[in-house]
Amino acid sequence: MTATLLRELRQALGEEAVLTDPGATEGYSGDMMPLVPRGRPLAVVFPVDTVQVRACVRACAGAGVPIVPRGAGSGLTGAANAVDGCVALVTTRMNRILELDPDNRLAVVQPGVVNLDLRKAAARHNLFYPPDPSSLEWCTLGGNLATNAGGLCCGKYGTTADFVLGLEVVLADGSVLRTGRRTVKGVAGYDLTRLFVGSEGTLGVISQATFALTPLPAAPGTLIASFDAVEQAGDAVIRVVREGIVPSLMEIMDATSLRASAAYLDSDLGRAGRQVLLLCQSDSGGRAADHELAAMARLCQEAGAAFTHTTRDPAEGDLLLRARRVSLTALEAQGAVMTEDVAVPRTRIAELIVGCEKIGADAGLTVAVVGHAGDGNMHPTVLYDRTSSEEFRRACEAFDAILALGLSLGGTVTGEHGIGRLKQQWLERELGSVSLRVHRQLKAVLDPGSLFNPGAVFTPAEARHGAP
Repeated sequence: MTATLLRELRQALGEEAVLTDPGATEGYSGDMMPLVPRGRPLAVVFPVDTVQVRACVRACAGAGVPIVPRGAGSGLTGAANAVDGCVALVTTRMNRILELDPDNRLAVVQPGVVNLDLRKAAARHNLFYPPDPSSLEWCTLGGNLATNAGGLCCGKYGTTADFVLGLEVVLADGSVLRTGRRTVKGVAGYDLTRLFVGSEGTLGVISQATFALTPLPAAPGTLIASFDAVEQAGDAVIRVVREGIVPSLMEIMDATSLRASAAYLDSDLGRAGRQVLLLCQSDSGGRAADHELAAMARLCQEAGAAFTHTTRDPAEGDLLLRARRVSLTALEAQGAVMTEDVAVPRTRIAELIVGCEKIGADAGLTVAVVGHAGDGNMHPTVLYDRTSSEEFRRACEAFDAILALGLSLGGTVTGEHGIGRLKQQWLERELGSVSLRVHRQLKAVLDPGSLFNPGAVFTPAEARHGAP
């Protein structure tokens, strides 16, 4: 059966697009989350279009072999991790922007297009694709769709799902489902587009997407404000929201994250005893941006900011924002990390950060926190010694304690990274048994053989049996 499957795959895709050597397939066996077990794929395949995706799905379905779709592997939940004997379907060669329509402000793309490449292509037409994960320079849109990725601009512009007009999806039987439309409005039928966005490769393989684009905003102006206490920074966020200001970006960094980024970039941003830093931007342009930046500076000062600085120089703004974008890389440079993805109401951000500091202290470990203050999506990161099994155990306990804290504050265990294979046990705790039952039933209808990404979101047994 294995020989027959590999022969069918090579006939459909070509010899060079099917890898079976363990040395070559190892690099496609997992994403960036090292805590989740990964299996050994039977093969790694690289389709270039929907026709080849259909051929792969049909061949695997006939052989009863699971398929794990993946993009660039920038995920942080193990959702792209292989299971033993699977076919890893890599979409990075499906990297064409098929259409960019300035008049209707939309783009039709394959899933292997890099996020930043679509942004640049849109900008050449004075258009903008807003979702911008920190990995935007190399993450692919297929992965963004699979997790409903967000990023730094979500507070004003929304997540990936807010820009998807329609999808082309290869289903478990090899048929092609086309969802959505190209029009601004359209309510015919169920919203199947939203069903597949965020499904983490468990319902089908997205082979094409139509995205809405927005007018290109003005170059942003930037404000930084430092505070001596987390509570002051949290109060500043609340004041900005209450004032009705919607910054294009509002990020928060604690002292540990600031020091790590400053050391990584060899800058002085983390010095001078800063405990918390807010980075805010306005892309409204002209006097509107001046007004928003001045108002946010005033609100930060009223909340107790020790220092504020405003610039309309895009280069200086990019330099300041760079400290936030490299924060996870900077923390990883100091050792092993476990990165969280909890989101809480914006009024509870300070409580979450203070709570994370206490959880770290109780575990005898350091917990750094950065996040999207504009929408409450925080990324606490537990630092530990990877050579110490005892520290690893305590880090795992701290990781779970942070998830529990996020839920207790009225939040969610994932704001943008997804469930993957990392947080399965938390899904029912957040959603409830009725919601989880409906999830399982949808999975059973669309993927009755449980061949798509088994072990992601649900345990394999849950996905196979559908409703309990």
